[in-house]
Amino acid sequence: MPDEEKKEKKRKESKHKTNKFVAVWQDREIRFDTPTAHLQNRKGEAVIDSINSVEDTKGNNGERGSLVVTNLRIMWISHKNSRTNLSIGFNTVVSINIRKAKSKLRGATQALYIMTKFGGSRFEFIFTSLVQHSPRLFTTVQAVLRAYETTKLYRDLKLRGSIVRDGHLVLLPEESIYSQLKGVWNLSSEQGNLGTFFVTNVRLVWHANLAQNFNVSIPYMQMQDVRVRSSKFGPALVVETSQHSGGYILGFRVDPAERLDSVLKEITSLHAVFAVNPIFGVSHESETKPKQLDDVLQRHIEDDVEIVEGEDGGGGATHDGVVAAYYAEPGKKADREVVFDEHLGLAVEAMPPGVTTKSLWEIPF
Repeated sequence: MPDEEKKEKKRKESKHKTNKFVAVWQDREIRFDTPTAHLQNRKGEAVIDSINSVEDTKGNNGERGSLVVTNLRIMWISHKNSRTNLSIGFNTVVSINIRKAKSKLRGATQALYIMTKFGGSRFEFIFTSLVQHSPRLFTTVQAVLRAYETTKLYRDLKLRGSIVRDGHLVLLPEESIYSQLKGVWNLSSEQGNLGTFFVTNVRLVWHANLAQNFNVSIPYMQMQDVRVRSSKFGPALVVETSQHSGGYILGFRVDPAERLDSVLKEITSLHAVFAVNPIFGVSHESETKPKQLDDVLQRHIEDDVEIVEGEDGGGGATHDGVVAAYYAEPGKKADREVVFDEHLGLAVEAMPPGVTTKSLWEIPF
């Protein structure tokens, strides 16, 4: 009899598993010379603007290409060969500046500098618009990055955020509440905390009744699994998050059992809908209608040679050489040690040999 109960328990748990959401790498990674299939929009990704005649001044100086801005990333695609390309996720961007650069096609001119950090390395990208008196390159990228940074609740797990006001969930644009459940216990502590549970089309939110700032917001994008499991508090709704969001395992007790099953079915259904049509929250209206990616990925004459590409679009040593061209500091693959700087009176990263913080402010004549 105990064996039959275990089998029945496993059957129920597997029945309530959610479909795994396809991991989003487009905004989290930087890819160099990736296969053109990786440049196509994934579900939920949309082209916001496409700017023709843009030079990759850092790695392909003198080469024209198209800069495509989506709600998840920035792509540069060479006009000569679409295999020469860049994919820069907005989540890797550290800063954006406009400074002078030396272009082979335009000479000394204003360019867009994008500083990024990915995989423990810092990369610098410089893009120059070859269309005179056109600020689109600067305004579009800056506006979309700002929209991305202010909509992280759609995509990232948030603990103790300002998401509840006077017992009401502060809704995001395009967000709708499907259920509001009172009397739900958060099982993160030994005693548990009584609170309120919200189920929306974008995320799950729980907050404590006695302290609204004790809360958690779990986007469907970061949910790896949802099921009912046994716990010392009885049957509990268990939400497992992705490794990117910390790999949390969060438990909630919903009474009675019929109500628990109903909530699980609703979350499973909404998660499946989100997987088909995800909402990333980034929106920006472009002044001109952007080109479609198929138009940007222009056909090029194929050589009579078969080129075998890896999964990451790399090509061994050649790929390493391409990546090296974009290092913010050539030869630097890790951060230097932190030292005390007497000139600034602050702890800073050690300067390269022959450089001091004082010399950075000196203007040569």
